[in-house]
Amino acid sequence: MDFSWSEDMQAQYDSTVKFCRTLNDGLDERLAAARFPREQWRACGEFGLLGLCVPEAYGGMGLSCVDTARMIEAFGYGCQDMGLVFSASAHQFACVAPIVETGSEALKDELLADLAAGTRVAANAMTEAEAGSDSSALKTTATLEGDHYRLNGIKSYASNGPVSDLLLVYANVNPAWGYMGITAFAVDRESPGLRVGEPFHKMGLETSPIASVYFEDCMVPVSRRVGEEGDGAKIFANSMHWERGCLFAAYLGLMQRNLEQAIEYAKERRQFRRPIGSFQAVSHKIVNMRMRLDSARLLLYRACWLRDHGDTATAEIAMSKVAVSEAAVQSGLDLIQIFGGIGYTREAQVERSLRDSVAATLFSGTSEIQRNLIAKELGL
Repeated sequence: MDFSWSEDMQAQYDSTVKFCRTLNDGLDERLAAARFPREQWRACGEFGLLGLCVPEAYGGMGLSCVDTARMIEAFGYGCQDMGLVFSASAHQFACVAPIVETGSEALKDELLADLAAGTRVAANAMTEAEAGSDSSALKTTATLEGDHYRLNGIKSYASNGPVSDLLLVYANVNPAWGYMGITAFAVDRESPGLRVGEPFHKMGLETSPIASVYFEDCMVPVSRRVGEEGDGAKIFANSMHWERGCLFAAYLGLMQRNLEQAIEYAKERRQFRRPIGSFQAVSHKIVNMRMRLDSARLLLYRACWLRDHGDTATAEIAMSKVAVSEAAVQSGLDLIQIFGGIGYTREAQVERSLRDSVAATLFSGTSEIQRNLIAKELGL
């Protein structure tokens, strides 16, 4: 086993961190207004961060799963706007990757270059009020009428929905078939019959807008179907493998920032005429932050490595998702505790990491669902 990075990859990581730090300009104002950062989004597209796993022939970087995760880790480390990081990752892994893997050549030619460049924003529209983790319960329907499908239904949580140009929509061509009827469609935001609701107010990830999406006799050309009828469940599952693996590398970057902040503060802050880091109660907490980070990082990159080598890695990806998300929440709690009272205020700007991390245990499948997947792989 070789745990080192090549010189080229390390250089790419370092340059990505340097670039991502430029994205922090004006962050306080964006957070206060919960405003999607259009200018920073376009910069990410120009740098290549929106097309990491897109083949070079379609304007992307053509990176492997491991290398993609490494760049997303750099993104989460250098960029303090986790809403932007999340939006970019959801765009790429939940929307773009399925088109790369399953879309027709005509669809790839039409969409991928713009999506990788960031001139279009993509949103994922899968979740419904009664179909969150149970994707077989989708009520949104797609009825074939000649060379178009008629879509009707409501999607509950569409990440990037309010700012999207394109939505990857999952609907059922025959609800009686359950998950066997789920089909994916690439739908233009301006399609008649498609309406996006008002953005939700959230506890974290403020600059990443999310909203309900309504389909009322929305006509979608057959040419915009992604894959064949009934492929939707498989397409969605594959996109979740990308998301649970690579998106969560961003939280490794966030935890690395938390760790460095905790060490710096523990050296500077003095109580009882000594740095607080000299007290075991504090130093051991920081040690635990480091141990959880390293454990989560190893699980994530093992899962990505397995995917690159043809393994579905269902259990490994689920384990890494649980480990990273729950470690991120605990890391945020520990950072606040180390800072003490000032850590609870927005003045210190450390409480945001906790608010941004809580969602990680919920999206892409809750921790409970991941444990169910792991149990199933164990034969239970």
